Amino acid sequence: MPPDTEAIAEQVFVALADPSRRSILATLAAGGPATATDLAERLPITRQAIAKHLALLTDAGLVTPEQGERRRVRYRLRSAPMQVAQQFLAALARDWDGPLAALKDHLEGSS
Repeated sequence: MPPDTEAIAEQVFVALADPSRRSILATLAAGGPATATDLAERLPITRQAIAKHLALLTDAGLVTPEQGERRRVRYRLRSAPMQVAQQFLAALARDWDGPLAALKDHLEGSS
């Protein structure tokens, strides 16, 4: 697996580790693009905290800022980094299939 794939996956996993960021992503997925103010109205998180979380989500590539009317920045979901993380997990799962099957066979054979 290319090193950049691992780096992208790591950024996604770090971003998803925080429940507030997961809430922000879920809200964007359900309601479409939104500003930090819009998100603060929908979530029990301050606007300042949402802005910090959005910066990390932007750095991870999970959201992209778009200029809206009156200089308001709206954030839109990006699926590409999530797809990279899913591919990383799928490859990891494939790597584990053989050893786990061998362990299962061993454990079943020794009982």
